[in-house]
Amino acid sequence: MTYNEVMGGRAPIRMWADPAEVEPEVMQQLRNVANLPWVQGVAVMPDVHHGMGATVGSVIAMRDAVSPAAVGVDIGCGMTAVKTSFRAANLPDNLAYLRSKLEQAVPVGFGHHKRPVDPTRLHGMKTADWAGFWKDFDTLAPAVRPKRERAEVQMGTLGGGNHFLEVCADDEGVVWVVLHSGSRNIGKELAEFHIGQAQKLPHNQDLPDRNLAVFVGGTPQMDAYRRDLFWAQDYARRNRAVMMALVCDVLRRHLSGITFEQPISCHHNYVAEERYDDVDVLVTRKGAIRAGSGEFGIIPGSMATGTYIVKGRGNAGAFNSASHGAGRRMSRSKAKKTFTLADFKAQTDGVECRKDTGVIDEIPGAYKDIRSVMAAQADLVEVVARLRQLICIKG
Repeated sequence: MTYNEVMGGRAPIRMWADPAEVEPEVMQQLRNVANLPWVQGVAVMPDVHHGMGATVGSVIAMRDAVSPAAVGVDIGCGMTAVKTSFRAANLPDNLAYLRSKLEQAVPVGFGHHKRPVDPTRLHGMKTADWAGFWKDFDTLAPAVRPKRERAEVQMGTLGGGNHFLEVCADDEGVVWVVLHSGSRNIGKELAEFHIGQAQKLPHNQDLPDRNLAVFVGGTPQMDAYRRDLFWAQDYARRNRAVMMALVCDVLRRHLSGITFEQPISCHHNYVAEERYDDVDVLVTRKGAIRAGSGEFGIIPGSMATGTYIVKGRGNAGAFNSASHGAGRRMSRSKAKKTFTLADFKAQTDGVECRKDTGVIDEIPGAYKDIRSVMAAQADLVEVVARLRQLICIKG
């Protein structure tokens, strides 16, 4: 589909979703954002749903300003996928055993490593500048500096909620590894600190939603946030890289002869410096991936509905973006009230995963139809591969 342009803001709102099917409170959030004086434009993805201040599934281009709550508390959250040389037909019959080995290697939920992982001992990570990365921790906001030890042992961990680690197979029967995670507690701590700082600033006192508070260029608050933001985005990228290296080591031990291609990695909660229509802007992708021309990306559905590997078409009207997933169609609390454990088991039949009440809020039925989401953004991305889950690990 092509986009629908919605009126009601200072800046244009271009929607790759049907406005008539979007909840009124979500439309109001979009108009609130589009009316901010710094906004150059808003692009709305087909997986759009309610968020904190700004909707999840939206792309906000601002002139020399950024809203920390629009970025969200999981700074740098995103996806990494690796194609292997292995065939699904050659996987062991007992996938539960392989799942257990992966869970031993990558802590989930509130778990963390007993001691920091040494990335220089992992395949393909010997040349990264880890000393410089951790040295920069001491430049972060003073409020988070006591959190360094926790940040170190959480490096290479999955987290909970909608974060996941999966072994999948594509339509050709080739095995892939896919994971979804972000900047863990340190990203949350940084986000909450800066959201609080922004909400105190005089220019943010008359906003329709205090969670739209912004930092503006040329101020010490903006400089401090950009420093911490970009560090947290790097933490998230490194976190996924460490996890993927740990997972690949497990698979090398248990799947004889397996090799791995170069990883595909993309953030979907982050800020990037970009230029459109000869204007330099800070682009916040809140639940959206960059989909520049020829750029690879990852768009997951839910625990049993597949994941798409895509290539961007470079649609400048969408600020070179695409959706980050299927998007929720109901809240976690509503999902727990709507579905039973029997529903969950039926909807995840054939996938080796947890089958207990602790993950009912992640049931596929709580998410939008990924096929419809993909059809709505055919002018944003080209599908390269479709993956189906064989093993799914949740926090």
